Amino acid sequence: MGVEILDKTSVDTELLRKPRLFYEELSRPFVGRDEEALILTLSLLSGEHAVIIGEPGTAKSALARRAAELLNIRFFKYLLTRFTEPAELFGPLDINALRKGVYRRITDNKLPNAEIAFLDEIFNANSAILNSLLSILQERVLYDGYSEMKVPLHSIIAASNRVPDEPELDALYDRLLYRHLVRPVPEELWAQLLDKSWRIEKGEYSEVKPVMSSSDLQELRKLVFSVDLSPIKQSLLRLFAILEDNGLHLTDRRKGKALKAIAAHSVFDGRLKARVEDLFVLKYIAPRDVEDFEKINNILLEELRTPSKVLEELSEIEHNIENISREVEKLKSFDPKLVEIYRSLKAARRRIAMISRTSDDSEVSRKVEQLVNRIDDLLDDVTNKLGM
Repeated sequence: MGVEILDKTSVDTELLRKPRLFYEELSRPFVGRDEEALILTLSLLSGEHAVIIGEPGTAKSALARRAAELLNIRFFKYLLTRFTEPAELFGPLDINALRKGVYRRITDNKLPNAEIAFLDEIFNANSAILNSLLSILQERVLYDGYSEMKVPLHSIIAASNRVPDEPELDALYDRLLYRHLVRPVPEELWAQLLDKSWRIEKGEYSEVKPVMSSSDLQELRKLVFSVDLSPIKQSLLRLFAILEDNGLHLTDRRKGKALKAIAAHSVFDGRLKARVEDLFVLKYIAPRDVEDFEKINNILLEELRTPSKVLEELSEIEHNIENISREVEKLKSFDPKLVEIYRSLKAARRRIAMISRTSDDSEVSRKVEQLVNRIDDLLDDVTNKLGM
């Protein structure tokens, strides 16, 4: 059965506002986790799955649990090891049913009964579990012995501290459409992290009021398939070619599903017509290896120079400059590190000059001027300490 396409003239504007509200509430208790909250939101809107790669303690499972609470739907969480038995995920066999010749599992509070699932260290899945996971990810069906069971799953949010390099895990990895490399909270946000963590420990965020229902989510999924993608298709094809030229290969499955992710981002932004900025979701779809994440982000920033993304890049440069400034203050005259800092500042200045030539946005111009002046002041401080 195909997906029902909604009439754009009858779209409920209140419904279109809900994804943004959901995202804001999802990220509210956490510091520096806006991007992770966006990935979970897009996964749910598109009915796809995500994997978040990085060290423990970065709020991955807490975000997934809060997402389920904000939707008031069933949640399942499990840490996989190579010794995990199928019954731990899919439920034990119903012995009474088996005595009557019926093969059935008791799935209460197990993965087949969940609507959002968080699977930690998913790439530890053994062969006994792997095939069942693949069918759940792709078809929402658990093939188990002599039975087939449809599962009500919206999305699996997976986590791992590594990218898999085993060939037998390629199919599983490819079915996790969204991929993201999570990093620890940067130093300038540590004070906020302590404050929010203390409030979480005190239980200030323990009572969660749902902001969207499962039926809302189903309606929003229909909207995803009503998005006009014609404005971006040629740009998307060009980006595929650029990525391929840079050694970044997407499988046919991922190329096809990229449209769904783009449409989901458009709905997230309250629109039913795709724009160039929606193509930035490729940063979550195209990476395979850890080094790909930054490489693809840089390619997209070069190729899709919308003012908002240019300002985002300038803000990152500003953050780096402030870190350098604090370091310069601590260093004594003639410290060898000052030479390296001098080169870094010169490189940052060249980068900003290049950005200014590719954008005529007035806000970008103001930000460029501000950063150039800041770098020039720091260069003066460095040259003075070096005695130049």
